[in-house]
Amino acid sequence: MPLVALGFACGLAAMMMAAAMAVRGQRPAADVQEALPDWSVTLAAIESTGHAAQGKARAAIAITDRANRLVCANPAFEEAFGSLHAPPRMALDAGGSDRLSTMVREAWREGEAATCEVAGDGHHWRVHTRRAGRADEYMIWSFTPIEEVDMLADMAMWLRGPFGAMFGDAGLCLALVGPEGTILAANSELAARACGDGSATLAGQEFAELLRSDDRDRIHFTREGRKGSPQTLWQVPLAPPEAEPASLMLLVDAGMGLGGTAGDAKGQAGQLEALLEQLPLGLAMTDRDGRFLFANPAFRRAAGLEAHSLPPYPSDLVIARDKTAMSDAVRRYAQGPASSGDIAVRLSVEPDEPASLGLAGVRGMGEAAVLLSLADTTEETRLRRQVAQATKMQAVGQLAGGVAHDFNNVLTAIIGYCDLMLLRHTPGDSDYDDIQQIKANSNRAASLTRQLLAFSRQQTLQSEVLQLPDVMSEVTQMLKRLLGAKITLDVRHDRNLGAVRADPRQLEQVIINLAVNARDAIQTSGGGEGASGILTFTTRRVEARDIRRMGSDIIPAGEYTALICEDTGGGIAPAIIGKIFEPFFTTKDLGKGTGLGLSTVYGIVKQSGGFIFASNVQGITGRPAGARFTIYLPVHEASEEELKKTEAVEEARNWAGGGRILLVEDEDMVRAVAERALTRQGYEVITASDGDEGFELVRGGEQFDLVVSDVVMPVMDGPAMALAIREVAPDLPILFMSGYAEAQLRDQIDIVAMHFIPKPFSVQQIADKVAEVLTASSRRD
Repeated sequence: MPLVALGFACGLAAMMMAAAMAVRGQRPAADVQEALPDWSVTLAAIESTGHAAQGKARAAIAITDRANRLVCANPAFEEAFGSLHAPPRMALDAGGSDRLSTMVREAWREGEAATCEVAGDGHHWRVHTRRAGRADEYMIWSFTPIEEVDMLADMAMWLRGPFGAMFGDAGLCLALVGPEGTILAANSELAARACGDGSATLAGQEFAELLRSDDRDRIHFTREGRKGSPQTLWQVPLAPPEAEPASLMLLVDAGMGLGGTAGDAKGQAGQLEALLEQLPLGLAMTDRDGRFLFANPAFRRAAGLEAHSLPPYPSDLVIARDKTAMSDAVRRYAQGPASSGDIAVRLSVEPDEPASLGLAGVRGMGEAAVLLSLADTTEETRLRRQVAQATKMQAVGQLAGGVAHDFNNVLTAIIGYCDLMLLRHTPGDSDYDDIQQIKANSNRAASLTRQLLAFSRQQTLQSEVLQLPDVMSEVTQMLKRLLGAKITLDVRHDRNLGAVRADPRQLEQVIINLAVNARDAIQTSGGGEGASGILTFTTRRVEARDIRRMGSDIIPAGEYTALICEDTGGGIAPAIIGKIFEPFFTTKDLGKGTGLGLSTVYGIVKQSGGFIFASNVQGITGRPAGARFTIYLPVHEASEEELKKTEAVEEARNWAGGGRILLVEDEDMVRAVAERALTRQGYEVITASDGDEGFELVRGGEQFDLVVSDVVMPVMDGPAMALAIREVAPDLPILFMSGYAEAQLRDQIDIVAMHFIPKPFSVQQIADKVAEVLTASSRRD
């Protein structure tokens, strides 16, 4: 990557030189033209950077500009995705493009984004992106293929290396044998016994040709004949069982124990246990009665026994429905001829995930009669759950966003008609209080739609300058109901707090999420819902010298207002405190937590320009008494631009210039309310029921001062109509009405003199917004 960045820096420097000469009216000289970016050189640089290491697939690298256009890519990228698709809009599986869109927004903002994984066309990639260029106008994408682990290749490497030599020193002969009976790899001890030369290569030879049996069915090495010691042969089939699996062959001197004592069967078993302890495969042994004798760490991990002792029988590991089948299988392999197979069971720790348990009958090892094998699928199961949860959350989010959008249209009409009726009724009128109740409940419903849009990540951010104590007072009563009677809520405020700029509804969500997590922690540590505890919220003023005294490399020095949340829930384990803000990470039981609460809190705090840290509150005994979350929000200082905007809003309230307005809305109720609201303000309003009709009015020569349009409409939607209108009337301002987020709208269309008002709105709000837009338009004219 440094080579790519160097190429970009050179190219950009030349472009800036040429641009400067063009501004002065000079024609670039030939040598300057030759210094323009040579993308072939950049391509060669990223091609050399993307070369594959030995045995590894090379990375696909692409470079895009701020318009997300593909500028340059190496052959690996074109081979994988083609040259017509540029990140983040690519042909990927469900949710892949959305994750890339989130990455590129974070990278443009932060300089670099966290790595994610995407899939498409049967392949998986690990994606990384970061800004580059002197003006940070380019984005470098790296797609690294995720390759499947070749267990047989790894096993062969272990046997040929120090792993095989270590067991050879203990007198164990190991061989990896393919399903056709040929040797894939062997340790030096087997080569020395079979060929007389420890450096001999046995790969490709038939394993059976190395051994022979005598008239007593004892196994000897062919080279040693009957003079050699008889061998006990162990065969461990390697997954997958549905195909003919390869096997790990173990040869042990039948007459020698671990300490060299003849006939010591216990020594042989101990020798084998020492081997199985080191293997990455989950292996265990039982006796003829089906009782556990031994299980290696990999088996315990796969069976969920890391924190528990080994149970008496293998059937104790599975659910009740599978116990009989498990017991019968173990008994059959223990008492019958030496053979191997597998059985599908559901473990008690993962009752919803079938697991394949391998069984092999063994003989000549004392009490050991059955060898059990179990693959550790913990990580695979976790990833599968995350993908399923992400897909479900995406689908539910899309549904919630659509419901909220349609509901906003209904609420806009209800609130608008209430405002119009209140203009004809005064306080004291018999209907006045009833209308106010209807409007109040409609506003409550509007807050619910905002929560749905926040859940689906489509909320319209409405940042305000506010005080944290005011936000706390709004949610205090709700928190008391959430916490219950047993948990005490203590709220404390510092003096001389600086104002912060944030969305108050989002801050309320942060406070509620922290409170719910604290409640669950208190109840978990206290033994249930009746547990008592204390939850404390404290606001504190933090000065620049306090930040410098902290010595943090994360928080820049400055004035902050801090919100501190402390509970008595026993604290956070040191092993997980660094993961709690990760999406989908949860310590709650399956089905009781999505793992999105604290990740949402982190996102809102970062979106507000703040910082959040988690730590533990130490108790009297030295153990954590509870958890502490500290949020730092920068103190807001009004800029000249904001002061001018405030003055513009005040000027708009006094707007009396009138105007001719084109109102385009497909919902009859919303159109009628908006028309009446604007007509009462003295505007001449012409209505259209869809984008086609609105565009035809403008193209037909009608003159308008402003277009007020919905976003989502049949046939021709609002953005499409706006683009068409701008070709006819380039300077005509457009005000969009929508229940979706303004950021989403600007991703679709970003033109000059485009304005936005979120639904639902009141009669006064749309009147003020129209006046503000017309005032700004007249000032430009």
